[in-house]
Amino acid sequence: MGKKNILIVEDEQKIARFLELELKYEGYDVTIASNGREGFEKGKSPDVDLIILDLMLPGLSGIEVCRRLRQTSDVPIIMLTAKDDISDKVTGLDIGADDYMTKPFAVEELLARIRVLLKRKYQKNNDEDILEIGKLKLSKNNYKVEYDSENIELTKKEFELLEYLMRNKNIVLSREKILDNVWGYDYYGDTNIIDVYIRYIRSKIDQKYNVSLIETVRGVGYIIRDWRKTNGKDNS
Repeated sequence: MGKKNILIVEDEQKIARFLELELKYEGYDVTIASNGREGFEKGKSPDVDLIILDLMLPGLSGIEVCRRLRQTSDVPIIMLTAKDDISDKVTGLDIGADDYMTKPFAVEELLARIRVLLKRKYQKNNDEDILEIGKLKLSKNNYKVEYDSENIELTKKEFELLEYLMRNKNIVLSREKILDNVWGYDYYGDTNIIDVYIRYIRSKIDQKYNVSLIETVRGVGYIIRDWRKTNGKDNS
């Protein structure tokens, strides 16, 4: 297996050069794009293993670049921004970014997050492709979720959170464990980001179909129970 190729999409030359030197020192191949359009074109290459994408870019914004790439690619994306606002983080994650860092940041932390995302990307996973609980069905291969054969539109992060909960059904999962496994690192920002995404999922499944899918365990976290092992019903 050859070197991993990382694309840096950053219009500030000093930051781009600094990241390039650090990544090359760590053994990565590096490609640089200085604006959104160039970043989008280079990001479409199958040779790119991970993208570091600035939020504020000339041409196309980082959000738009990420949105367009996600239409055809699941390459890991780490977004960079000078703004520390949870709404920006939620927007970035919702449109498909895998991680989010606020400038200034410690390069050691960035390198750690890169390792986590690359490991996750290339890790051979023998888990089941299809998960089912009651009338809820999740297909990992094509990112599809259905309830009673009706398609449910979820964002990438919502899908990953639901998959993790379903894969660990009947187990109470702490917020810390969810953060570590779904986001892939110890999240030091607002821990209520999990609660935000749980509300999103509940609005699309629990409330729409009048089921009690995700239960809150006060002071701990969340659990999805296998209805077939409780009452054999889809609501509790």
